[in-house]
Amino acid sequence: MSTASDFMGHDLSDAERRALKREKRMMRITRATGPLTAFGLGWSVPIMKIAAGDDPRSNLRGLWMGLCVPLIGIIAFLGLWAALAPQVQTSLGTVPGPVAVWGQVESLYADYQRSSADKAAFYERQDARNQKLIEAGHADRVKVRDYTGAPTYPEQILTSLKTVFLGFVLATVIAVPLGIACGLSKTVNGALNPLIQIFKPVSPLAWLPIVTMIVSALYVNASDALPKSMVVSAITVTLCSLWPTLINTSLGVASIDKDLVNVGKVLQLSTTKTITKLVLPSAMPLIFTGLRLSLGVGWMVLIAAEMLAQNPGLGKFVWDEFQNGSSDSLARIIVAVITIGIVGFILDRIMAALQSAFTFSGTR
Repeated sequence: MSTASDFMGHDLSDAERRALKREKRMMRITRATGPLTAFGLGWSVPIMKIAAGDDPRSNLRGLWMGLCVPLIGIIAFLGLWAALAPQVQTSLGTVPGPVAVWGQVESLYADYQRSSADKAAFYERQDARNQKLIEAGHADRVKVRDYTGAPTYPEQILTSLKTVFLGFVLATVIAVPLGIACGLSKTVNGALNPLIQIFKPVSPLAWLPIVTMIVSALYVNASDALPKSMVVSAITVTLCSLWPTLINTSLGVASIDKDLVNVGKVLQLSTTKTITKLVLPSAMPLIFTGLRLSLGVGWMVLIAAEMLAQNPGLGKFVWDEFQNGSSDSLARIIVAVITIGIVGFILDRIMAALQSAFTFSGTR
């Protein structure tokens, strides 16, 4: 392929201009390949290359493997689900197929729209009543109340996301410094390693009662922005999800090139500069691997914690539907299961994109 430097020194013909434009388009596509792949959109790269004028044959296989094969797998799964689901009888009736589950997605969205309309009407009535009181000279009788309707499905998803984010941030703040200390010091690693091996396998169901009692004792004056139930779930997530980040950070720091450490000693860098300029950049790929694992573990732990503690979120939604026992409950539980999987996939792709941006390493 010709490059731009080949055209310097003489006027470009139409064919040469087209070739130069095509080369620029291909360079832009190549730069976008990493971020698109990190976000799970790598299948779009062959399409863009074909549209840019690249050889279709060399890109069709990539399109087939990146898009067509996964779609075939999904369609086959849906077909198998639709065929086998009616054959299974439960206490709530037959297992719902894809059509019935999609019907509950529409029903949950309708409930959300109806609740949003009721909420807006409630605040309109409240504002109108308070305005009349003010006009009548009774401003002291004005009251502002929050809407107390049941949380909708999207609101429960948002609550779970807020909780897992809080727990994940706490886990990261604890795990990364401890991991760096373990990686730099054999003494610290020897002291903490037994504790890591003991507490790493503990189930969230074992942590939850302890966390609940401690938070109830210490967090007495709970705020509306950070309710006690969210704190309990977030700390449970922290206790179960910090280990992958801690272990991978320690491994990444311990495996950095010793020549870099020696250079830092020769330059007489302070401990802070050694960590920020030498240690962290070298260990960043493994740190991000740990963060991705921690976020996945945290998302799984959160659902279990919400179910057991009856804290608001997707876990409570699943448990409430199970307790409800209506004919639609099983389909709604399956909607929640699929939602949990999709949200987990999106969170992992976000972390993969951040890893690609900050570590310059390929991610899948």
